[in-house]
Amino acid sequence: MIKTVIIEDEKPASRKLERMLSLFPEIQIVAKIESVEEGIEWFSQNEHPQLIFSDIVLGDGLSFDIFEKTPTRGFIIYTTAFDQYTLKAFKLNSIDYLLKPILEEDLSGAIEKFKSFIPSDQSVSSREIKELIKKDKTTLSRILVKIGYNLKIIQADEVSCFFSENKIVYLQTNERSYPSDFTLDELEDVLDEKKFFRVNRQYIIHADYIKNIHTSPYYKVDLEFQPQDEITVSRDRVKDFKEWLVS
Repeated sequence: MIKTVIIEDEKPASRKLERMLSLFPEIQIVAKIESVEEGIEWFSQNEHPQLIFSDIVLGDGLSFDIFEKTPTRGFIIYTTAFDQYTLKAFKLNSIDYLLKPILEEDLSGAIEKFKSFIPSDQSVSSREIKELIKKDKTTLSRILVKIGYNLKIIQADEVSCFFSENKIVYLQTNERSYPSDFTLDELEDVLDEKKFFRVNRQYIIHADYIKNIHTSPYYKVDLEFQPQDEITVSRDRVKDFKEWLVS
């Protein structure tokens, strides 16, 4: 049996997930947790499960706080309405990231992914878990940005580039730029590497928004970019950039 814990503060969502998991006879739910405080207490006093389904935003904080204070060897499948937290989830033993409402086929795929990582009767260290997760990286598909007191969801494919300015990283769409909570180094880890490329220390670009490529002596490459005017590929990135274009 796969011992499993559900962390969810919305009772209807918790009950729905429990019903969906009942279709998998190998899953044994050993606890349902509704808050960060309850989670820290439970994981401090009980044997950790092999698998954890966890919402991220709870009534008293983020579920990440639970695992930062009580590190677990269990695999975590996050269930949430947004994927703004993909990077941090990746750092905390996440093997999948299910967006609500959860579809049965997505849930089944996540459970099969867990099974492919490790047999249910085998134990692994936290370091080994992280190495396994790195081989199956989840990419960022949506980004949540703040506009005053409002929030806006932007699809990653709507972003022409990410750029750093005055120590803040912005994402650029056709309509405007928005500040983000990421660094460019972090974004390199979670963006789809087939679509996005770090051309220099200041820019990560999306391939679909390149209008023209100009080459010149001394291996200089300049891009006519939409909606930016021009972006230069750093000299040490030119070879990798050309290979990325045709990969």
